[in-house]
Order: sequence, then structure tokens, then C-alpha cells
Amino acid sequence: MDLDEIKLRMKNGEIYFSDNEELVSEQLKCLELLYDFNQTRPLQTEKRQELLKKMFASIGEDCYIEPPLRANWGGKNVYFGNGVYANFNLTLVDDTDIFVGDNVMFAPNVVIASGTHPISPTLREKKGQYNLPVKIGNNVWIGANSVVLPGITIGENSVIGACSVVTKDIPANVVAVGNPCKVLRNIDENDFKYYCKNKLIGTE
Repeated sequence: MDLDEIKLRMKNGEIYFSDNEELVSEQLKCLELLYDFNQTRPLQTEKRQELLKKMFASIGEDCYIEPPLRANWGGKNVYFGNGVYANFNLTLVDDTDIFVGDNVMFAPNVVIASGTHPISPTLREKKGQYNLPVKIGNNVWIGANSVVLPGITIGENSVIGACSVVTKDIPANVVAVGNPCKVLRNIDENDFKYYCKNKLIGTE
């Protein structure tokens, strides 16, 4: 299987074998940029932005990613909108596309995975893999230590509670929690009045 066919399979959900030497060489070049990003100092904000533009498929304005960042392909298959914030240890398994909308927030230790492996031990022994794209809508907040599995879509404005494992699509405008992650409730008018329990928005 040549490199062009492997890359096609990486994008269309078909199984491929990830030990191709040309593929590994290309991946390592992406990881060199990721390494440089993670070695930046806190005041090197301009350098970080320059590196992110080289690393990611696309990245919008006013995005902030706190190192360390982990990514299988250094962000090559990642599309960030505007105003995305990622706290420490965001892991992007970006063997195929990961789409993130505007004003999305990632708490510490979140994993977004687009790549996975077959159950068959024979295929896994041969380094078999397949990928499914992930889509995260505008204004989503994903809590600490959560995992979003391959092929998942999360609708806009939704909140994923800490330590959730998202195994199925989550609709827009809900709070969802758990393992497996399930809808707890809709985001309602009270969420626009109170920011925490009985604490009103706009008051001290």
C-alpha cells in the first residue's frame, strides 16, 4: 500500500497500517514543530502563535493553548475556530480531522480522539488503524479529564462534565456528564440568570 492510498484511507474511515516508513517520517516532522511549541517560555506568546499556524490545518484569532499540548500529528488535521482556549495537557489524536468551533473551552487533561484500532488482535498486531472525524460546535465547554471518542459530534453551547467519556453524539444546548456521557438536562433560562446556584449574574 503506497503513501497516497494510506492517506486516502486515513481520511475516509478505512483500515490502514500505520507502520509505513514514509508515513512515519512525515509524522515525525510534524512532531518536531509540536516539540518546539512545548518548549516555549510563557512570555513567548508571538512564537507560540507562529508555531500554531504552522502546526494546525487552520486556527482562528485569539486562540490560546497552554503547553504541554499532545497531538499525534502535531495538529496537522486540526481546525480551530476563533477564541478557543485549551488548558494544560490537551491531547488531540488527530490522525484524521478534528473540527472545533468558536469560543470552545477545554479544561485540563482533555482527550479528543479521531483515531482508533480494530478489536481483532491480528489486525492490531499489524498496526491496523482507522479514523473517524470529530466535530465540536461553537461555545462548547469540555470539563477536566474528559474523553471524546472517534466519530463524535457535540452540538453548540453544550457542556461536558468533568471525567466524562463521550461515546455518542451530544445535542446542542445541554449539560451532559458521565461514563458513558449522557444528557443531564437542557441549558435553560436560569443559566442566563445565575452563574452558580443562587449567585446572580452581574452581582458581587
